Amino acid sequence: MLRSLALVLLFAAPVLAQGDGFFRASDGQILDGSGEPVVIRGVGLGGWLVPEGYMLHISAPDGGSPRSIRAQIVDLIGEDGADEFFEVYRANYVEQKDIDQIAAWGYDHVRLPFHYLDFWDPETETIREEGFQIVDDLLAWCRPHGLEVVLDMHAAPGAQNAGNISDSDGTARLWTEPDPYQDWVVEIWTAIAERYADETLIMGYDLINEPVLPDGIPGSDLRDLYARLAEAIREVDPNHLLFIEGNFYATDFSALEEPVDDNMVYAFHKYWSSVGQPSIQYLLDLRAETGVPLWLGETGENSNPWFYAVRRLAEANGIGWNWWTHKKIETLSAPASAPFAPGYEALVRYWQGNGGRPSAEAARAALLAMANGLDLDRTTRNEGVIAALFDDSFGTTPRPFRTHRIPGTIHAVDYDLGDQGVAYSDADPWAISGTPGGGNTGGAYRNDGVDIERSTDPQGAAYNVGWVETLEWLRYTATVEEAGRYDVEIRVASGGTGGRLALDVDGASLGTVTVPGTGGWQSWRSVTLPGVAIPAGEHAIRVTVRSGEFNINQMRFIRVGDTAVEGEPAVLGVRIAPNPAVRSATLSLTLPASGDVSVVVFDALGRLAAVTEAGRLGAGEREIDLPLRGLAPGIYLVRVTVGDAAVTQQLVVHR
Repeated sequence: MLRSLALVLLFAAPVLAQGDGFFRASDGQILDGSGEPVVIRGVGLGGWLVPEGYMLHISAPDGGSPRSIRAQIVDLIGEDGADEFFEVYRANYVEQKDIDQIAAWGYDHVRLPFHYLDFWDPETETIREEGFQIVDDLLAWCRPHGLEVVLDMHAAPGAQNAGNISDSDGTARLWTEPDPYQDWVVEIWTAIAERYADETLIMGYDLINEPVLPDGIPGSDLRDLYARLAEAIREVDPNHLLFIEGNFYATDFSALEEPVDDNMVYAFHKYWSSVGQPSIQYLLDLRAETGVPLWLGETGENSNPWFYAVRRLAEANGIGWNWWTHKKIETLSAPASAPFAPGYEALVRYWQGNGGRPSAEAARAALLAMANGLDLDRTTRNEGVIAALFDDSFGTTPRPFRTHRIPGTIHAVDYDLGDQGVAYSDADPWAISGTPGGGNTGGAYRNDGVDIERSTDPQGAAYNVGWVETLEWLRYTATVEEAGRYDVEIRVASGGTGGRLALDVDGASLGTVTVPGTGGWQSWRSVTLPGVAIPAGEHAIRVTVRSGEFNINQMRFIRVGDTAVEGEPAVLGVRIAPNPAVRSATLSLTLPASGDVSVVVFDALGRLAAVTEAGRLGAGEREIDLPLRGLAPGIYLVRVTVGDAAVTQQLVVHR
């Protein structure tokens, strides 16, 4: 009865004025500090204050929790050595230049996952000042950019779930032993809210990360703790958003359908799942029923096409997001990848049980090298991750990943930057179940659906494309310095019977080449497509797997004729725009000479979908309207025939 009365009084509190500098929840939307609806785009600072084993490639029985990671380090270099390591580790993981870069990439807020021990001394049961100093430093770094901050209790007292991510000992004691752990949670958040009640650069408080109620604990316990937290926070801070995560890793809100505050947001997480509207419909229904906004507070750990699809799904439904995370060691799925430092790989192998125990001196040197390697200036950037999140043309327009010039060599892994079906086509472009990872089976070099591994080809590039399937293709933007006839020398390997691959330029076929079995997936040899005619200028070169299984390392274009190309292709420069298309599209082409033109559209199964007889067209640039009405959403092949020549382009139809 007392709790019910408190909630009534809570909801009866005066509504804050819009435009007071604080973010607000209103009618299913998040409003910014000026009172305008906003779809926020942020990134998590995961791994900084709450290390996770997979981010650091550390193997541990519990998956690598902060406590087990520290214990493994202490075992090698002692308590003082561990203190020294973590001081350097934290200093390099996030600093001013990280925040500068995050803002430059285009993010508008950061989520700070913290450990309750940053703010709480469990022996004296008192607040620690160290946590506030961390937040104050972060705010100072963010302030010049107007970068908002969400504070996230990532590891709660007693552990909110039984996993390593909550620094658990294997039991979620926040729920099984609410006394004293829930009291500690309330005290910590009350202290934080009191300190930052008037700080407009803080967007809000993510109260409990990924709670998981043990069997036998009712959902009402989760709601009761949230209600208690809301009441305590509102006594000292009426201003900030409260982000409320659902049960079972922020996916189940069935116990939270009655809001606990009038300025709250439902924060859900999405990993390794389908990207269609049905996957979030239950959340959209929750928003419609309650008027409470939604925030995708964590997502990622997949391929770039999955990132692009999820980002578009969220934004199309007015849902802001926060990606996990900005930096990891030897990663493809974060914007910044720190290197394996000298000696650190040997240390990792020891923890995995595959190497000998290092000396204390060697372990200390390796760990400090790893910590110093986290400096942003020592990291490499995964351009495709940022493009998938911020480049609206990622799904329609390929752009060069590397500069390619012909004559010259093109590495197979340096295909264009863009979405599945735009820069490449892969049969398995993302993961919808499992663990961190995506559609790249080899897990190397790039975070797309294309499967890439390290190569041992002594005459080729350091990486190769592998695990190919029939009709998969790769696109390369290249500049041909001089028209002529070229031999295309392709480095291939096959542990099976080989297969066939085809090359085309701007949709015009250059021919096909047979790939033989070479006796091994890293047993490399060259095959040649001889004497192909390529005009000068910028062109799209496409490699298509016609059949078989083989690896591709590189293509070397060797000019073999000093004279101009004899004859010209029947059709050049075929383009479809817009692509993807909704109701209509226009096919543009250049005819070197007049000819009879027909256009045939096939669906993904090769079935005839539409035919356009353009008739006889004169030489020059021509446009043909494509009939799209009646076509279901999907991927289609558009074949343009001029006389005996044919060019095929892919078309994506949306609704």
